[in-house]
Amino acid sequence: MPPAVHRPLRAPPPTAPDPQGLRVLRDLLDLVLVRACGGCALPGPTPCAGCAALLRAAPMGAVRPDPCPPGLPRVTAFGRYDGPLRGLLLAHKEQGRTALAAPLGGALAAAVADLLRHGPAGPAGPAGPVVLVPVPSAPAAVRARGHDHAWRLATSAAAALPAGTRAVRLLVPARRIADQAGLSHAARAANLDGALAARGAVAGQVVVVDDVMTTGATLVEATRALRAAGSTVVGAAVVAATARSRPKGPDTARSRAKGGVRPVRGPDSGA
Repeated sequence: MPPAVHRPLRAPPPTAPDPQGLRVLRDLLDLVLVRACGGCALPGPTPCAGCAALLRAAPMGAVRPDPCPPGLPRVTAFGRYDGPLRGLLLAHKEQGRTALAAPLGGALAAAVADLLRHGPAGPAGPAGPVVLVPVPSAPAAVRARGHDHAWRLATSAAAALPAGTRAVRLLVPARRIADQAGLSHAARAANLDGALAARGAVAGQVVVVDDVMTTGATLVEATRALRAAGSTVVGAAVVAATARSRPKGPDTARSRAKGGVRPVRGPDSGA
């Protein structure tokens, strides 16, 4: 009878980290450890009292990029993408400080409310419930971050708005796109053309929401996809709008020489 062969025991394969558990752990660490504010870097909680007050201020209102891409709906922003607001958005998105979703969602809700109050969704505009549709991130980016920052902001904003408002994951990537960093306005528009698709239509006043507007190309594509599927898009709202440079033209006024995002006055001034 042949001798028994004893094979060494193998350790079980490591299990993948639980994103939900990691998010809970990060939130607990924010409460227990002394960390710097994600907005202003002062020691203490995030947001600190000053940054929290900033997020409760009145929204900046209607904005549009310069140049404004064709097909961009009316857009409202809570503030400029700089200073503490930029820091808070990056802390939430890239550093996984998910406790910021509620105050940043409140700022997004203020921008949505401003859009509905002054835009085409007013008394003479479309009727029905308000539906917030976030711009989706690439699945690989969501996995790398461990959370879907746009969905968190959308659900937090919906909770801060009147009853009946809801967030719906209606947009999905239709194809892979190149990295947008460093692309010109025209290149961004071409890169995003046909990049999104809607998984159907939804009744009510649809508002496209995102954390930041740069050139407006992403909001144009999101609006196109939703309208092609039959939804009524009344506008878009973002937490922050960032300035973008553009080549000077012979008719460029001094106020537009550096390009960027300009506040818009009046309900009929959206692109």
